[in-house]
Amino acid sequence: MANHKSSLKRIRQTNTKRLHNRYYAKTARNAMRKLRALEDKSEAQALYPKVCSMLDKLAKKSIIHKNKAGNLKSKLAKHISKLA
Repeated sequence: MANHKSSLKRIRQTNTKRLHNRYYAKTARNAMRKLRALEDKSEAQALYPKVCSMLDKLAKKSIIHKNKAGNLKSKLAKHISKLA
């Protein structure tokens, strides 16, 4: 266990940030899963901007890499365009 006061604080802060990041990343993953499960094109197109916004926010806060966010958005757009 850490002995310094500053390292104990760092451990607390890291844990708090980790839980915060996990929550938002998981929420975005669930939204993407929900979007991929949709069969109706109009519903998917309505949900797509919200999911893109989530991914952009995660990339902006460095929870995920900006290129990963772009790749995910691209895959989702491709999926929506294939829907009938």
